[in-house]
Amino acid sequence: MSQETQDIETATTAMTSEAPPDSRTRRYDRQLRLWAATGQAALESAHLLVLSSTATSTSILKNLVLPGVGTFTVLDDAIVTPADAGNNFFLEGPDSIGKPRAQEAVRLLGELNEGVQGHADVKSVEQLLTAGKGELFKYTLVIAHNLPRSQLERLSQLLWEDEDAPSLVVVRSAGFLAEFFIQQHEHTIIESHSETAPSLRIDKPFPALLQYTQSLDLDALDPTDHGHVPYVILLVSAMERWKKEHNGLVPQSYPEKKAFKELVSSMKRKLDEENFEEAEAQAYRSWTETKVPSEVAELFSDPKLQNLNASSPPFFHLLAALKAFTAHPPYTLPLTSTLPDMKASTDAYIGLQKLYKDQAELEKGTFKSYISPEVQIGDDIIDSFVKNAHALKVIRGSSWNSIDKDATALANAVTASPKQLAIHLALSAASSLASKTPIPLQGEILVLTIEALTQEAQSLLPPETELPEEFEDTAGEIARSPTADLPNTAALLGGLVAQEVIKMITKQYIPISGVCTVDLIETWTGIL
Repeated sequence: MSQETQDIETATTAMTSEAPPDSRTRRYDRQLRLWAATGQAALESAHLLVLSSTATSTSILKNLVLPGVGTFTVLDDAIVTPADAGNNFFLEGPDSIGKPRAQEAVRLLGELNEGVQGHADVKSVEQLLTAGKGELFKYTLVIAHNLPRSQLERLSQLLWEDEDAPSLVVVRSAGFLAEFFIQQHEHTIIESHSETAPSLRIDKPFPALLQYTQSLDLDALDPTDHGHVPYVILLVSAMERWKKEHNGLVPQSYPEKKAFKELVSSMKRKLDEENFEEAEAQAYRSWTETKVPSEVAELFSDPKLQNLNASSPPFFHLLAALKAFTAHPPYTLPLTSTLPDMKASTDAYIGLQKLYKDQAELEKGTFKSYISPEVQIGDDIIDSFVKNAHALKVIRGSSWNSIDKDATALANAVTASPKQLAIHLALSAASSLASKTPIPLQGEILVLTIEALTQEAQSLLPPETELPEEFEDTAGEIARSPTADLPNTAALLGGLVAQEVIKMITKQYIPISGVCTVDLIETWTGIL
């Protein structure tokens, strides 16, 4: 039997001996590749409160039920009307008319994923607000669609009074125009999925890497092995030679950097050695100093680090340990064992990977020694923190109430973001008018005029500040359909909002900052 046949049989045996993935893993396979088991666990433990069961609300929930959010509650005292049945995919036409809208929506949303629990609460939003914040604190996150401004202000205030309150996602839409905003006190992100790779520390090779490089005689290697030495080793070797000839200094000027690349190229034996071409392309890593990224260094001044105690979030205990770690040689972040792909033989690559893995474990042990003994943090969280230390994020937001009270920001937005501001002001004006007594109704339909919307929007701006030129057209669209919850707008909002909610729950990726505005007339989205 040939060696190749033996290898194939061994691989086949290993594959067949592994247990097949369970139904949950198969169902969530694609998203597990995005946010891994930790993100999925966070999603499955979440309990969301959605205020209203409109077409937009159910579209948002659809995109959260399918990936497996643990539990959701829909609070809505509305009864299904013919208009609801005509625009909401999660109502069964004539069969749902006359029934509680929340119960019908929850029943049909529940059919999407048997692993998700849905609850209908037929109380009104007014009853919820009267009950106080204690009723709200049992939820992970609250989503509100098209609440009147008076109710929205009270809800926002209740959730802003306490730092431990759930975040609030405010969604407003009318016809082809919409916006949403995330109210959050503080949001810490370990796995931001930054495109910036962690440092390989080529400019500061750790002892084992330097020792291995110095022990490797490139001239003694046969041609095949010579063409498969990882570029990391080649660059460390070339830099050691350069420093000996330049008083221990790395290349500084452009001519010196060019000369260093020529030195790397001169080490080739053949013109087509791809590993040396990679080394030339990555040569900048040799003279670029490995240090703590400025964005991470700024976090070391966070006020939360000054008052750490046993009840402080684990993130800040880990951040304090990271600050202590970087205060000692080599004054960098802990090394990670993640290596990029490179031209190398299997043995050479695995050998290099082992060097990095061993050093990473050593430094992780040092890092753990700086964690306060009064807190217990799981190894999986520590591993993730160390691996992603180069791209940590702390986001501190603002309350929804504060948006229209920042006169300077609104005045600046008139020229900086006129289209986005026009949508925001028009929706704010419509929400305010819907809260006023008497409410302008024609039968049960809200009636708004361009004049009324203009007057209300103007009152939100500082004196002497004119509305954006785009406001008139925007107000015209709102006046034409102030309560229209169109299926296509709902579908787009459902995807956009659900994506941001998942970021908030999993604490992965970076959620939007500001008001996200949507215009399906001109087909664009923007951030105010």
